Amino acid sequence: MANKDYYKILGVEKSATKEEIKKAFKKLALKFHPDRAPEDKKKESEEQFKEINEAVSVLGDDKKRQQYDQYGSSAFQGGSSGFEGFDYSDVMSQFRSGAFGNFDDIFESLFGGGSSRGKSRARRGNDLAYETSITLEEVAKGTKQELNLNKLEHCPECHGKGAKEFTQCHHCHGSGYMKKTQRTPFGLFQQTGPCPYCNGQGQLPKDSCSSCGGDGLIRKRKDIEIEIPAGVEDGMRLRVAGEGEVGSQGGPSGDLYVIISVKEHKFFERDEDDLLITIPISFTQAVLGDEIEVPTITGKATLTIPAGTDSETTFRMRGQGMPHLRGSGKGDQMVKMQIEVPKKLNKKQKDSLKQFGEDKPSKSFFKKFFG
Repeated sequence: MANKDYYKILGVEKSATKEEIKKAFKKLALKFHPDRAPEDKKKESEEQFKEINEAVSVLGDDKKRQQYDQYGSSAFQGGSSGFEGFDYSDVMSQFRSGAFGNFDDIFESLFGGGSSRGKSRARRGNDLAYETSITLEEVAKGTKQELNLNKLEHCPECHGKGAKEFTQCHHCHGSGYMKKTQRTPFGLFQQTGPCPYCNGQGQLPKDSCSSCGGDGLIRKRKDIEIEIPAGVEDGMRLRVAGEGEVGSQGGPSGDLYVIISVKEHKFFERDEDDLLITIPISFTQAVLGDEIEVPTITGKATLTIPAGTDSETTFRMRGQGMPHLRGSGKGDQMVKMQIEVPKKLNKKQKDSLKQFGEDKPSKSFFKKFFG
């Protein structure tokens, strides 16, 4: 049998580190996995997949790699190394059954240390969401709110342990870990993992906590005060760190996300940080001009209406809008004029308008239109 260049098969240099070999193996294994190949390419992919597994089973083991560097691939022919018994069909069956979950698990088994899957690790608690409504006036100034939460907390009786008294786990002798032998495509490997009986704690409860039933958690009402900054927008989420549900195995608590809903205002409309309001004015104010008081979101302000103002004219009042959430300053308030035409006039008012003798706009328009 011809000598095989395992380095070339994996596309790495002879000086490649284990991390580089792992990276190359993972890339090629994903590329040539037969289950990913089209029907007409499956046979070819299987051969390539078998070859890269053969290469990595040698280069991934320090002792075998040293033998290979000295004698080539012929050192692994004839059964002396144990490689001759490598069962490729077993590799495929374990891949398809999901025994490994991902390529990292295979490689961790190959290079030692075992898979990180299944280790007893602290788990972060779940995040929580809470919806609350505020007014546009509260948005303008910022506000504080008290939230009433109902969430999982550590049991105060057993301090989240599930029991008040514990005894040493006799399965792992208090270490929290047990050794187990795992059969992989590359042989038998002994791994150390968390004890399944005590979940890696090294202790077993003598009896369950009467308050939480051994769960270590109870659902509890908690009131917290949050600060809502000025300038928040509808639908925005505020994060309150650590106010979610508690974690397990000593893990940190999740976060609380407060979803802001801004109530619709009776008079103001919001456009980002600008506000829009429509103000009614009389025909006389529009013709002669006037100085009027205009409501703002925080009070009132004076606005000068110039003579000859048309209906729908919009004036900008700078700095009378909403505060910028990020940074200083405020948006503007846009004030749209709406001229109210009187529905009823007495004789004196009618005569005054007739004496005014204004040209009718419709006559001027038609004259321009028809020439």
